[in-house]
Amino acid sequence: MVSTDKRNQFPVRVRRAALELARQGPSALDGLYDLTSARLLRYALTLTRNHEDAEDALQAAMIRITVKPQALSQAKYPWAYFLRIVRNEAITVVRRRKPVSRLSPLSVPSIEAELALDDEEVRNQVRLAVRRLPPAQGEVVVLRIWEDMTFLEIATVLNQSPNTVASRFRYALEKLTRMLHSFENEPAVGSRK
Repeated sequence: MVSTDKRNQFPVRVRRAALELARQGPSALDGLYDLTSARLLRYALTLTRNHEDAEDALQAAMIRITVKPQALSQAKYPWAYFLRIVRNEAITVVRRRKPVSRLSPLSVPSIEAELALDDEEVRNQVRLAVRRLPPAQGEVVVLRIWEDMTFLEIATVLNQSPNTVASRFRYALEKLTRMLHSFENEPAVGSRK
């Protein structure tokens, strides 16, 4: 988990980058993009469950921010506001999908057969497990664990009550525990009895 100091620094850095974008215009977009894109893409991927759609949502959000940089720089909580924009764009992208694409399998990296579990395989199993959660629960997990946001901050982004957010997180953790426990009990690929 990220320390409280680091957790508090990221929103401050986003605010600075947003102010810079408002002052300098599109030439300052690179700084904001470099700072936020990996986190925003991870969040969008949680919502869309498709890498290309997540990239489309991120691109649309960046365009919205570029067109109206003052909206981000003047927001009370710029990072939460930016997450809300990405969330709205991701929902729009999912709604516009062709019905056939909804039936396609999740785009997740395959896990290569190895004799023993390694860190990358464990990370992949966690990613797969989070993607198997209902979207509302997966979204809360990503914001709470990877973005280290409080339930109140998440509630602001999702426009939900903190109690609803906390319940979704608790249910998600119960499901993840079961999913990952079953993974832990599977024999390693390539092992023999």
